[in-house]
Amino acid sequence: MVKALIITGFGINCEEEMAAAFSMAGAQIEILHLNEILLKGKSIHEYDILNFPGGFSFGDDISSGKVMANKIKYKKLSSGKTLLDEIILFLEAGKFVFGICNGFQILVKLGLLPNISGKFEQEVSLRNNDSHKFEDRWVNCIAENENQSPFLTEINTITLPVRHGEGKLIIKNEAIKNAILDQNLNCLTYSDDSGTATSEYPFNPNGSNLNCAGLTNPSRQVFGLMPHPEAFLSLYNHPNWGKIKRENPATDEQGAGLKFFKNIVDHISKQKSRNES
Repeated sequence: MVKALIITGFGINCEEEMAAAFSMAGAQIEILHLNEILLKGKSIHEYDILNFPGGFSFGDDISSGKVMANKIKYKKLSSGKTLLDEIILFLEAGKFVFGICNGFQILVKLGLLPNISGKFEQEVSLRNNDSHKFEDRWVNCIAENENQSPFLTEINTITLPVRHGEGKLIIKNEAIKNAILDQNLNCLTYSDDSGTATSEYPFNPNGSNLNCAGLTNPSRQVFGLMPHPEAFLSLYNHPNWGKIKRENPATDEQGAGLKFFKNIVDHISKQKSRNES
């Protein structure tokens, strides 16, 4: 069975929704406070996928995700390594890392995304929305099919909720921007109602460079996005579920957001089966 580790603590508050998503997708889940790893020696290597949920880690002081990223990057474990060192080993073992909203902000500030250089240095950031306010509503997104991320299998367009104040992707320089484009790492983009990628507000809720809603790294093992798929596990989470149901009574009552979790659990299950055979 696929084992999913979900990190909580210090203001993260979407861990139960993320756990529900992985459980519905067929994974065995465990929720751990970050200090269980940093101070008490719990190993991430017991798991197949490491997950950073949404929330407000350290109250978004300094900038969203920065303090949590610094703890992961600099706090020494009893082994003398840092948790970032262990995450690098985790990825080298072929495993996966997933971050949603504040989790995406943490991954960016750790240098796990997009990690063009392979040196785990910060290359992009997520900063204040162009609207200068917290955006809490639903948006349309397009998946980049050429990206071939296992998280995005059979996802073309999707509607998801956003809940963030710092979701604008800013890219360090043109070289990194071009590498993101060349390697199809900009895997999820905001779109208008016709399904066209757009920088226009309110369809793009933050003014993100490249209309970016989500990124992968070159190996496709790390995936982060600003919208909240774990908040759309049932059709009845959708604000227009009544209209959807009336217009198509046979519609699937499963929420579209669950697909991300089913995709990665299925991918890891197949990967484990191949390794065991």
